[in-house]
Amino acid sequence: MENKNISVGLDIGTTKIVALVGKKNEFNKVEILGVGKSKSLGVHRGVVNNITQTIQSIQQAVEDAKVNSGQEITEVVVGIAGQHIRSIQHSDYITRENPEEVINEEDIQQLIQQVYKLVMLPGEEIIHVLPQEYKVDGQAEIKEPVGMHGGRLEANFHVVVGQVSSIKNIGRCIKSAGLNMSKITLEPLASSEAVLSFEEKEAGVALIDIGGGTTDLAIFKDGIIRHTAVIPFGGNVITEDIKEGCSIIEKQAELLKIKFGSAWPGENRETEIVSIPGLRGRDPKEISLKTLSKIINARVVEIIEQVYLEIKNYGHNEQKKKLIAGIVLTGGGSQLKHLKQLVEYITGMDTRVGYPSEHLAGDTQESVSSPLFATSVGLLMNALEDKHYVSSAKTIKTEEKQPKKEEAPTKVAVKRKSILDRFGETLKEFLDNA
Repeated sequence: MENKNISVGLDIGTTKIVALVGKKNEFNKVEILGVGKSKSLGVHRGVVNNITQTIQSIQQAVEDAKVNSGQEITEVVVGIAGQHIRSIQHSDYITRENPEEVINEEDIQQLIQQVYKLVMLPGEEIIHVLPQEYKVDGQAEIKEPVGMHGGRLEANFHVVVGQVSSIKNIGRCIKSAGLNMSKITLEPLASSEAVLSFEEKEAGVALIDIGGGTTDLAIFKDGIIRHTAVIPFGGNVITEDIKEGCSIIEKQAELLKIKFGSAWPGENRETEIVSIPGLRGRDPKEISLKTLSKIINARVVEIIEQVYLEIKNYGHNEQKKKLIAGIVLTGGGSQLKHLKQLVEYITGMDTRVGYPSEHLAGDTQESVSSPLFATSVGLLMNALEDKHYVSSAKTIKTEEKQPKKEEAPTKVAVKRKSILDRFGETLKEFLDNA
């Protein structure tokens, strides 16, 4: 039985695929009804490289979520990341036909649609067009131009671009798993919805989401997204290094990392040793924890330095662009011991670990409020937000039937919805024709 107020977020990661079923409770918090989780096979560094395995993993996660929640699942909001994602800054303007009328939502949509027509490199497609600030007749730094007078409407945009083939592959997997994709969202954006507070976004903050295959970065300042990047390294590379460095199998390397791993080699004494059972009758291996944390430290430093380079490229060193709230770490990789201290040491910025629990109802099971689920919770919030828009759009339509003296300004919700779905719809069309 499918409930209309229920939404599903599907996070297709490199290590795990999570389907999260939830709804809003009366306090406007997200209530998780069911979680489905499966090992992700067929995704490498955030990009699908084996369609059959990915479909099976998606089906398993969705099936789990169905059983846990007792809900029918037909539609999902999906996250996209991967090393092919890049972002560009772009400014554009429109000249309004009738400058006597006030600027309305339609003008803004016209401007955004114009940006979607930008010519990209072959094989690339625009995923998001995010307006930063507007200018009306040369008057700068306007956050909300609706209701103002003016002939020329200008805006700076943050445009997120991805590879068409990667996006289509995700779409194909979702469709083959028997689901509809209502929308596709950039994963660092979803994670930021779940773990950042409004104050942090205002003050300036960098969200670092350390996943299995990629590390995603989203930078906010004055409440607006300023920079996004996906770095093609994550927790898996650390495991790989431990595997090579200690000559053990991957499963053991992963367990070692989670149980004994630390990003700070100074705290382990030479005498601390862990014994690992040998394969098939071979002698057990002895590994010193100091060696282990040195291996981890080397790789983590590399990841953090790459992220820090992106933060500097954004312009964190300029007074006006300073990120006062520092760094928030999330994702599975953020649970590594002493990572917070290491990040503070390398970047000199205040750091905290972000948990998605703030937006969740009080009685949510603890496992879901771990940083591992930040992206999934964000995608679910995104899906619920869209449901809210659709329902408010319907109420407006019914109201419109009665004759009115004034035009209701509530059309805003309807319009904003459509632009975000434009992408999902074109993708659906493409897949239906395929």
